[in-house]
Amino acid sequence: MTQFQGTGGAASISYEPVNVKDLLIEMKDTAELLIDLSYSAVLLSNDELAQEVIRLEQRMDVLEMRARMALMMAVRSPSDAEQLAPVLGIVSAADAISDAAGDIAKVVLEDIGLPEAMRDALPEAVETLVRVIVEPDSAYAGRTLEAIDLESQTGVRAIAIRRGDEWLLNPGPETTFEADDVILLRGPEVAIADVYETASGTEYVNVDAEPPQIADLERAVDTIVHMKNLSELAVDLAYSAVLFDSEPLAEEVSNLEIEVDALESRFEAWTLQAAADAPDPVDLRGLIHLGRATESISDAAVELSEGVLREMNVHPVVQLAVEESDEIIVRVPVGDGSMLAGTQVTGGIPDVEPSVTVIAIRRPEEGWLLIGGTDAEVQAGDILIAKGSQAATTAFEELA
Repeated sequence: MTQFQGTGGAASISYEPVNVKDLLIEMKDTAELLIDLSYSAVLLSNDELAQEVIRLEQRMDVLEMRARMALMMAVRSPSDAEQLAPVLGIVSAADAISDAAGDIAKVVLEDIGLPEAMRDALPEAVETLVRVIVEPDSAYAGRTLEAIDLESQTGVRAIAIRRGDEWLLNPGPETTFEADDVILLRGPEVAIADVYETASGTEYVNVDAEPPQIADLERAVDTIVHMKNLSELAVDLAYSAVLFDSEPLAEEVSNLEIEVDALESRFEAWTLQAAADAPDPVDLRGLIHLGRATESISDAAVELSEGVLREMNVHPVVQLAVEESDEIIVRVPVGDGSMLAGTQVTGGIPDVEPSVTVIAIRRPEEGWLLIGGTDAEVQAGDILIAKGSQAATTAFEELA
């Protein structure tokens, strides 16, 4: 469980000895949470979620400054500088992701404008994520996650807790829900409604949106969702490239960034074409804003893995920080004689043992296929991006 104190805006920061590994873990966890929160704020047009993004973005600024101070103090020689330069890049990239998430949240907070069609499309891109305040008389108040057995019973996960200005990321079994805690929950929408009502004592209301009636607008919305998914995948791959000092994984990050750049160009064209038929073209400003922020996230992913591409030795402190994740992501090329060729992938799960989750397929002639609710058949020549335990992913690679 990662824990730190929040900030209430700009504050003076002075140097103090810190554990760089712990800082990097906090920055990684915070960056990943920020992506989820910012898009969910847009999906729900929810000012409260957007405000949580801004609070976390401010905290990331503090973490970045402390990490920079610690790295500067650690440099004693040219060889130290060579090893720590990629770490500085990782710190900068995590902060860039944070800034992009803040820009996404401002689409809601500053009422920049967003078509209702956006809310109809985003549920395909993200799990339902809600913010709920625990009421004093809630059945959850004063109980640990282990006692509630929340995820096993409902499929809903508590991904973060804010208690005043204090944040707890990745709460564990011994974490207790207290009255007035702000809980961020993620899970299936049907289950979310029940958990929300139990925690808050109020009904969860989801606002449905009408599908877009303008063809170019529909294409633009579908494209921004695809860009968002590719950018998230790029961030995941970038951290795995650093963990394993894997140049092939880092190259896939670059491939994803190129794809996102191409998508952004088409996305902007469709958005501008849709403006001619839109009742209020001003409402489309938020889409352009989202496109630029999403592209910034994929750029940051490239920066995360840049040290690997430049064949600079990854500092052990970075690998230790990334290893805190329970799952790892691997790149698996499927050979001509592979046992995986012809295997059906249903909802991300391939019909083979060991069990891993395929999250994307890159086909040289077709581009990227993101796996989620989509079914697919693995073909020889595919590049699979899969996640699972160390043992499972190693065995899966052998099948390929």
